[in-house]
This record gives sequence, C-alpha cells and structure tokens, in this order.
Amino acid sequence: MEVPRVGHSVSSPTSPCEDMIKNLSLDAIQLCEREGNKSLDSGIAEMEELPIPQNIKISNITCDSFKICWDMDSRSKERITHYFIDLNKKENKNANKFKHKDVPTKLVAKAVPLPMTVRGHWFLSPRTEYTVAVQTASKQGDGDYAVSEWSEIIEFCTADYSTVHLTQLLEKAEVIAGRMLRFSVFYRNQHREYFDHTREAQNNKMLPSVKDNSGSHGSPISGKLEGIFFCCNTEFNTGKPPQDSPYGRYRFQLPAEELFSPKTNLYFADFYCMYTAYHYVILVIAPKGSSGDEFCKQRLPALDLANNRFMTCSEDEDGRLVFHHAQDLILEVIYTDPVDLSLGTVAEISGHQLMSQSTVNAKKDPSCKTCNISVGR
Repeated sequence: MEVPRVGHSVSSPTSPCEDMIKNLSLDAIQLCEREGNKSLDSGIAEMEELPIPQNIKISNITCDSFKICWDMDSRSKERITHYFIDLNKKENKNANKFKHKDVPTKLVAKAVPLPMTVRGHWFLSPRTEYTVAVQTASKQGDGDYAVSEWSEIIEFCTADYSTVHLTQLLEKAEVIAGRMLRFSVFYRNQHREYFDHTREAQNNKMLPSVKDNSGSHGSPISGKLEGIFFCCNTEFNTGKPPQDSPYGRYRFQLPAEELFSPKTNLYFADFYCMYTAYHYVILVIAPKGSSGDEFCKQRLPALDLANNRFMTCSEDEDGRLVFHHAQDLILEVIYTDPVDLSLGTVAEISGHQLMSQSTVNAKKDPSCKTCNISVGR
C-alpha cells in the first residue's frame, strides 16, 4: 500500500472533499470523489505524528450501513479533526492491497466519538464484500491536512435486505398488482428428464433445492432458502395456465389446495424486473411449523392468506377454498416442502418453450423506478 509520509500535509483548498466536510453532521459521512490521481504527498509540512488507527472493528452491519471503531494511542489525539476512510469492493483475493492514489472515492468524516455509523446506499450494496482502512487527519489553518499512516485493511460483508426493506418493496409491488383473477392449480414446467429422475431416484417426490440468485441482490432467500418453484398465473381470456413456458415442455399440475391452505403461511420475498416491462413478485408458501416456515418468519414479511394484493386463499359461502392471483404481476411461488407427483399430473404442453423469459439467475434492473428502493440494489 502506498501511504503518505508521516506528518505530511494534504493541500486541498479547492477539493470537493472540502465542501463536503463543511456540510457534515456529527454522525454523518458523505462520499467524496477524488480528482484524477492527486497524491496525498503534496503540501509537505513538518509536525508531530498523528496516531494510526489500530484494532479496527466493524459491527451492526446492514445492507447499506455499518458501524466502525478503532483504538488509538494518546499521541496528538486532541489534534485530530477528521477521519479519512477508504472503502472498496473486494473483487478478488489479489485485489485487497490498494494503492491510495488509485482509489477513486474516499469517505471523509469529522472526528466524532466512536463507534461511527457509515451509511449510504449510493456506495454500499447488500451482500457485498468490502475492504476498509482508516487514517486520522488534522486540518491546518491554511486548509491543508496533516495525515497519519493508513491502518491495516479490514474485510467485511454487508447484510441482506431486512424486513423493513422488504416491506418497502412489498408496498411498491402493491401499487401495480392490478385486479385479482381466479385460479385453481399450481404448475411447474421442466424437461422430461427431470420428471423421470424424480420417479426413478427420488421415490416420486420433487425435492426442494436452494433458491438461485435471481431477483434483488439483497434478497434474504437467494442462495439460502430451499424450495420448489411453481407458477399460478392464468391467461386473461381463458382463466387457464398459459401453454408456453421458458422452463421445459413438460408440466406438473396439481390442485391449488394441495399447496396453499389455512395449514400454510404465505410470505412476500421479492419484487423485481429484468430490463423489460414485466414485473415479478416472489412469494413463499411454507407449511406451518416447517423448517422453511421458521426460516421465513425471521426474514420475510408475512401476508394475510385471505387479504393481500398478490395471491389469496379464502372460503366461499359453501366452505370451499377459492384462490386468486394478481393480474398485472408474474408470480413466482416457492413451496418449501417436498411434493409427491401423485398429487397431480404430468403432461406435455402444446405451446413454445420461451427461453428468453427465463428468470434463472436473472439480474434485477437497478435503474427501474418501479421496483427499486433507496438502499443498495
């Protein structure tokens, strides 16, 4: 790592950092863009050494914030006016050792009591590994800065979306959900080999698998929740499932009450699009008391089975279960337990296999104003 010489003064009378420092509150940190490759070796001044931050600790990590603190010896501690923090995405094992002059951005904060909260959705993303290093600085009368050497580099990873963030996504999805249409079956499309393997090697049961990385980058179910993917959307003019599918020409179909009933809980998991006009909502159905149910209770907003804007299960006057889905959203439903093929039927569809509409590991459009919230994407 290249570091400025101890006791050097940083000359920045016209730097954008200077303007930002003037606007910082005691607990606020703002992003400062550095111009070109200006070296911190400019503006040399002889003065006593500033303490180097030691034993850096990161805590209270969320998807777009964290707390940071460190130890310092008492030498010239009272002269510290600011902290400089280098925060970088950890791209790979060989990218941890950065040269300061190559770092395009710097976080600048007034010297406040530690721990300090770093928050900013414009430079922090969920589920992302970062490296961080700190140096202390003292603002001089002529506008220059004396700085310490850089601390050691610490690594950490930001968290998933919390239920607060997911509730924000839920509320945005409700806006465009549209009216509710009746449906009666869940269905799952796959290749014939999938169903052959299910019969021959899995005792006729479709088994849950780990959710892929499609959807929002901060989704707490991606790569963690195990489940089986189903659809329930129907065609407007027929009230039946569409005959086209991006996932395979063979379809397993079963009555909706086999998966969705008062014996299950329903959770909202995600809202996203893939650079198209179509928007997707991921819902999770979990049998009450199951391991999947316990996972979701801790991480996802629960929905009222009979009263929500996405997918409902209610009783009619005769006590029979009736089901409805939102017209203007494509619902991806994850069921968290094994499903026996004997509960439904497998048949070949008559339509096309539309591979371009597959959402397997699909990346969310970060620029869409409809389905993004003000945290890391």
